[in-house]
Amino acid sequence: MSHRMPRRVAALSAALALALAGCAAPQAGGAPDDLPADWTEVQEAAQGQTVSLWMWGGDDQGNAYVDDVLAPAAAEQGVTLRRVPVADTREALTRVLAEVQAGTDDGAVDLVWVNGDTFATGRQADAWLCGWTPLLPHLELTDPDDPLLTEDFGTAVDGCESPWHKAQFAFVYDSARVTDPPTTLAGILDWAQANPGRFTYPAPPDFTGSVFVRHVLYDVSEGHEQVPAAFDQEAYDTLAPRVWDRLGRLAPSLWREGRTYPRDVTALDTLFADGEVDMTMTYGPATLTDLVADGTYPQTTRVLPLEEGTIGNASFLAIPTTSGSQAAAMVVADLALSPEQQAAKADPSVWGQFTVLDLERLEDEDRALLEALSASPVVPSYEELSEGAAPELSSAWVPALDEGWRRAVLADP
Repeated sequence: MSHRMPRRVAALSAALALALAGCAAPQAGGAPDDLPADWTEVQEAAQGQTVSLWMWGGDDQGNAYVDDVLAPAAAEQGVTLRRVPVADTREALTRVLAEVQAGTDDGAVDLVWVNGDTFATGRQADAWLCGWTPLLPHLELTDPDDPLLTEDFGTAVDGCESPWHKAQFAFVYDSARVTDPPTTLAGILDWAQANPGRFTYPAPPDFTGSVFVRHVLYDVSEGHEQVPAAFDQEAYDTLAPRVWDRLGRLAPSLWREGRTYPRDVTALDTLFADGEVDMTMTYGPATLTDLVADGTYPQTTRVLPLEEGTIGNASFLAIPTTSGSQAAAMVVADLALSPEQQAAKADPSVWGQFTVLDLERLEDEDRALLEALSASPVVPSYEELSEGAAPELSSAWVPALDEGWRRAVLADP
C-alpha cells in the first residue's frame, strides 16, 4: 500500500480547489461593509424574519431543545426559528456553495450548526458571513483568549461563526461488565483484543468514528505533541501506516470480527444499550445522565477518563453570505449565547451540552443558573473531563485519515 496521502483525497482536494475558484462571485448581502452599525439596528432589521437553522437531525435531545426552548425564545424577540434537519452538515454546505455560485441573496440556509472541515471549506469559498460576531452583546460573556473559541480545527474563527457549546470526547463503559477498566487508549485497545466481540467503533467519516481514529493517531505517535496540527504530507506518510497497522491488528477482535462497523455513533449507542458491546464513545458525555435516568443505558454506565486526556473542541453557529435573514440569524446566535439558554442547554434533562461562557464574566444570578445544575453520578464535571485535553488537528487531516482508513482498514478486514 502506498504511504502517500490517498489519491482519492488528493483528487477531491483538486476538485474542491476548482469548485472554490468558481465560488468567487460577489457575495450577496454578506460583505462586512453591509453589516448593521449596532445591535439596535440588528434587532430592528430582524423583526418578522424567519431563520432556517440547518443542523444534524440525529440527536433527539438537540432537536427538542431547538424546537421547544430556543425557538419559543426567538419568537419572543420577533424572529421565527425553523429547524431543518440534515443527515450530515455537508448537506447544508453543499446547498450554500451552490447558492454562492448562483449569486443568491435570499438562500434556503440562514444559520448552520457547524465546525471542523465544513467550516474550513466554507471559509475557503467565502461562504460564511464574517465580522458579525463582535456585534453580539452576549459574546462578551466568553473568554476572548479561549483557544477552543478562537480556532476551529486549526482554522481561525475571525468573527465568522459564533460559539454555541463545548464538547469533550469520552469513552463510556458498563462497570458491571468491565470491572477493571483500562485507563489509557492503548489499554482500551489491549482490552478489546482480550475480550473479542465486546468493542467496536463507528466507521469514518462518521464524526465520532473519525475522532476515534485521531485518538489512535495520537497514541501511536506517542502523544499529540508529536503530530503537527497543520496537515503535513511527510508526517502523514510516517504516522498513518502505524495507525492502520494498529487498527488492522485490532479488527479481528471487534464486534462481528471487524467485518462490518456501526454506520454512525447512533448505531454504536444502540449496540451498547442492547448489551452487544461493553463500551461506546461520545463527544457529548453530558447527555449520558439522562440516558441512564430514562433506562436507555444501564445504571452501571460510567465515563472512562484517560490518563493522557481526550480531544476537545467547540461547536459554532455560522451565517451564510447568501442568507436573506442575516439580522435575525444574528439575533438567534446571540440568544443562544445568553446565560438562560446556555443553562437550559447544559441541563442533562434538556440536552446536556457544556457551556461556552466564562463563569467569571457572569453576574451572580446568571452564574447561579449554571452552577445550580446538579452533579451527575455518571459524568464527571467538564473541568475533570477536559483535564489534559488534547487539541484537534486541522481540518485537512480529517478527510485524509478517513479515506486512509477506508482503504487500509475497511478494505482489508
